[in-house]
Amino acid sequence: MALNVPGLVATLIFYVLVLATGIWASIKSKRDESRTQAHHADMALLGDRKISLLVGIFTTTATWVGGTFIIGTAEMVYDPQFGLVWAVMPVAATVAFITGGLFFAEPMREKKYVTMMDPFHIKYGDRLSGLLSVAPLMSEVIWVTSTLISLGVTMSVILDMSYAVCIWISAAVAITYTLLGGLYSVAYTDIIQLTLIFVTSWLCIPFLFMNPTSVDITTTSFNHTFQPPWVGNLTADKVWRWLDIFLLLSIGDLGFQDFHQRTLSASSSATAKLRCYAAAFLIPTFGIPPVLIGAVAASTDWNLTSYGSPPPFERNQTGLILPLALQHLTPSYISVIGIGAVAAAVMSSTDSALLASASIFSSNIYKKILRTKASENEISWVIRISVVVFGLAGTALTFLHTGVIAFWILGGEIAYILMFPQLVSVLFFKISNGYGATVGFLLGFFLRLLCGEPVLSLPPVIHFPGCTLEGGVYIQYSPVKTICMLVSFVTILLVSYLASVLFNKGLIPEKWDVFQVKDQHLRQIQVPTEINSNNDSHTLQPLCETAAHPHAIESTC
Repeated sequence: MALNVPGLVATLIFYVLVLATGIWASIKSKRDESRTQAHHADMALLGDRKISLLVGIFTTTATWVGGTFIIGTAEMVYDPQFGLVWAVMPVAATVAFITGGLFFAEPMREKKYVTMMDPFHIKYGDRLSGLLSVAPLMSEVIWVTSTLISLGVTMSVILDMSYAVCIWISAAVAITYTLLGGLYSVAYTDIIQLTLIFVTSWLCIPFLFMNPTSVDITTTSFNHTFQPPWVGNLTADKVWRWLDIFLLLSIGDLGFQDFHQRTLSASSSATAKLRCYAAAFLIPTFGIPPVLIGAVAASTDWNLTSYGSPPPFERNQTGLILPLALQHLTPSYISVIGIGAVAAAVMSSTDSALLASASIFSSNIYKKILRTKASENEISWVIRISVVVFGLAGTALTFLHTGVIAFWILGGEIAYILMFPQLVSVLFFKISNGYGATVGFLLGFFLRLLCGEPVLSLPPVIHFPGCTLEGGVYIQYSPVKTICMLVSFVTILLVSYLASVLFNKGLIPEKWDVFQVKDQHLRQIQVPTEINSNNDSHTLQPLCETAAHPHAIESTC
């Protein structure tokens, strides 16, 4: 197969369009920054909290409709071992945003945090929070890797270009416009990207349905034709595993900085909640085309196509089913259009992850620990350098492993098992403290390692009920991810309570209280009195004034 020149030209036109939009947005950002006298860091990371509702809905939706979302959904529907019932990403995202809108958007936005790690700095102190910040930072870099891999494999299949060239070009474009305009560039390019995803993905569907090598998907939905029914099935022994994946993809998403960056950039908590609810409705609509692509692929006699026999799942190419379907089941010009959908999806997630990682590093690690007296200009440069460094790091990781699912699992589990219970504890449980956070984090981490993960070639040490040996690999059918998350959460609260009792009752000398639990207890007693004595509407100010660590005040007041 020779280089697909028309496809390459179309892809380059798309990249030029996105890059031009990003540059325009960066100019608009600088103009607004000069007009409003806003700090560059606020403008770069949060758009000075003035991103409009409509643009906010676009960028919130586009962040989740990434390459992994599109390619992963099609793969799950096509894979004979799973099927539609396992393609939970679109519905799980709805649950994530409804939950986020109901419980997280308002308390985070009302206190004007810059990142999801700010409440940790206020409550636990800078050093521990800085160490905890490494986990969400890693999950964001891994997200960059996962999305770029999905684009690399798609472009290499359809355009017959080098995998490395495809990835580096895409990464360079995303890094460039994110570097220039921050959240403004990310948000406005998301409008272009989301529109392209919707139009191009739906444009491919009629041609897939009309191809002569596929039969009616309704006849193969529950009948074994070329492979098991694409609807799939959920047997009793797999229910817990299904629930584990669903929770990982739903409430686990709340452990990503990307989610909170979208709500924190809103002009008000009400606007932040509206963004969540709108995204909860829109995201599933973008999941329909990849579901149909997977269904058509499962209803195709591949021996009659240019792909030939055996079919993709027998060649272990289920992860490539979307580009393979576009290449072999549609005209060449339509497959080129399909690349636009995947490229737009990847760019919309990659830029968000780059900005999220730069936010955490600049605000929660560099400013709070490495350089507490850094100037505004210095922080601006740190943000720019962070975008480049983390972009290059995420891109380099794509050459370690070409499996989208492997990196997706790794990043998702960091957010779900390690960060989600920490965030719930610090926001909603006054008893939580540094001791509980430390022990809960470490216990959750090591317990998950002991449970094993076949995708990462990690054998289990702990065999939960239902763990079976299949094809020489142990598979855990118990909800091990959720078990680890709950163990971490309960440990945070129990150890925090125990430490609070020991120090507040004088059972352990106060000089050994490295996380200042006794001082935290006194502050919590004082805060309600100060709030009640303040009759105006700014009830959050006393919380900032009583923060134990003065460096944390900069991000909350």
